Amino acid sequence: MTTVSAPYGTWHSPVDAALAASHDGHPEYLGSVGEEVWWTAPRPAEGGRRTLVRRRADGPELSVLPAPWHARSRVMGYGGTPWAAVPRPARGPLAVFVHFADQRLYAFEPDAPEGAAPRPLTPVSRVGGGLRWADLQIHPERGEVWGVLEESTGEGPGDVRRVIAAVPLDGSAAGDRAAVRELTDARHDFVTGPRLSPDGRRAVWIAWDHPRMPWDGTVVMLADITAEGVFTAVRPVAGGTGESVPQAEWAPDGSLLFVSDHSGWWQLQRIDPDAVGGGAVPRTTLCDRQEEFAGPLWKLGHRWFAPLPDGLIAVTHGRGAAVLGILDPHTGELADVPGPWTEWEPTLAVDGTRVRGVAASPRSGHEVVELDARTGHARVIGSPHTDPVDPAYYPEPRVRTFTGPDGREIHAHIHPPHHPDHTAPEGELPPYVVRAHGGPTSRAPLVLDLEIAYFTSRGIGVAEVNYGGSTGHGRAYRNRLHGQWGVVDVEDCAAVARALADEGTADRARLAIRGGSAGGWTAAVSLTTTGLYACGTISYPILDLTAWATGGTHDFESRYTESLVGPPAEVPERYRERSPIHRADRIRAPFLLLQGLEDTICPPEQCERFLEVIAGRGIPHAYLTFEGEGHGFRRSDTMIRALEAELSLYTQTFGIPRTDVPALDLKT
Repeated sequence: MTTVSAPYGTWHSPVDAALAASHDGHPEYLGSVGEEVWWTAPRPAEGGRRTLVRRRADGPELSVLPAPWHARSRVMGYGGTPWAAVPRPARGPLAVFVHFADQRLYAFEPDAPEGAAPRPLTPVSRVGGGLRWADLQIHPERGEVWGVLEESTGEGPGDVRRVIAAVPLDGSAAGDRAAVRELTDARHDFVTGPRLSPDGRRAVWIAWDHPRMPWDGTVVMLADITAEGVFTAVRPVAGGTGESVPQAEWAPDGSLLFVSDHSGWWQLQRIDPDAVGGGAVPRTTLCDRQEEFAGPLWKLGHRWFAPLPDGLIAVTHGRGAAVLGILDPHTGELADVPGPWTEWEPTLAVDGTRVRGVAASPRSGHEVVELDARTGHARVIGSPHTDPVDPAYYPEPRVRTFTGPDGREIHAHIHPPHHPDHTAPEGELPPYVVRAHGGPTSRAPLVLDLEIAYFTSRGIGVAEVNYGGSTGHGRAYRNRLHGQWGVVDVEDCAAVARALADEGTADRARLAIRGGSAGGWTAAVSLTTTGLYACGTISYPILDLTAWATGGTHDFESRYTESLVGPPAEVPERYRERSPIHRADRIRAPFLLLQGLEDTICPPEQCERFLEVIAGRGIPHAYLTFEGEGHGFRRSDTMIRALEAELSLYTQTFGIPRTDVPALDLKT
């Protein structure tokens, strides 16, 4: 086939915005229900809802919940495991799920006679955001489902309490808040769902308090359980203000397993709960590697490890990535799972010797994978990847480490322009978009992303920067952002962009910055400080630190800036100096602002105030808002419009002639 020479950015590609939108999202919150495997799955074309999918043993995938049922929790803004199910001989499974629209718990029997609808288990509250639930566990022997209850006590975002609570499965609490049995008090600002010991006599969970985030410091709580199901003798057994424990589970022998970053890395540890007393509890590190065996607890119910009945432990681990391995806790030996998957999500489930998870790679999307720990054989059992276009159009990423200010390391994924049938004229350098991930305590995984392919297959490179503060490289790397948000992240993105230009990989005059949420903050700050980028795309961003930290966001992140920036009362000038809304006069580059109108984490009010400051300054810009969208876009029509608008911004700014996307109306 003849290769066509055409300028970067003009290449024609079968990866259109509709295709990228249709493949957005992936299986999540996976669990074993007897021999079946269940998970939630995205439906972008159905208003962005998530359905509940079941796969029978060696059978087909079936959607458990028809539209408009939507299994998604709002707890802590980002949610958590929104369902639980148990098998019942001869009757089929019983499922309980959170319906997104009203956040009530519903019971559902998918094998019941046709027409049996979900029935409510919890009441509606008219106070604030009402009653919200996540991280569920059904206990049929007690006739209850346990989970985290987040309850509004007023109309403000901080008027909220969180407890572990039990809900009757018979529906008696559907109209009676008093029938919801609280298992803990509200002494802690945040809690995860409890895990019962093998003998049912104890429960363990994780708690933490403002101003700490769960990756700063958490406490592992232990309680005895009476025959009546009451928690007693509640006491801490691990963790602390400077130690992050994102997951705790029981081993089959009754010992307690948890992941702690006490060493500077999230590592798997074990304690004997019977040794808990007045002093320090002896702990054993099960695999002493300088790798991460967990990640940031953004959503309740994430599982980075899962004990097997024979004492082995399925674990995700790695540096800058998370692969699946089987750990022998007695020898410390770790055997990784064979196969093409290079990134495993924090959602593991076990059924006997079978381990189920969600995994992807740079050449394949997220799939549901099952490992037989006895044989070492792994296979795809759900949501199988199929190539929607010729894989020749996929990006060919490179994992790189750059040098930033003061010689510090910066980790990034570089996706050069790539097309099987196109090359650029000799001597031309490509435009590049620098992507700052959200969080900011998170990272960009190296997996197939058709949104990236949308740009690279058209001749626009993409650089994903895991700037200082990102996870995957230990606590010291994560803590680089302490007090330095808006500095280190901006410097690291700029260092990667400059390095690409200096080495002749990217066109220095055609660099763009983009990001969403915390990445939107980084993109906006970059436009006000660096003078490096020709344009930027800013999605659902933080633009005013002071407003965001004083009641302008949800409770979970309301004091996040105390570690990222500093206590507002002590460094108020820092909040003002770094906020793009107070630096808007320094912006010289065109930008695109994208915002969901139902966003409670980064409300549209900040964008509106920012635009008022920009008005009349002669800076080309566009502001697109989307009804029915919250923090992060989930509807296919929204994603199509946003992606095409972003491409139009780049083609107009970089002088790339394209007529196959709607022109973005840039106002001044």
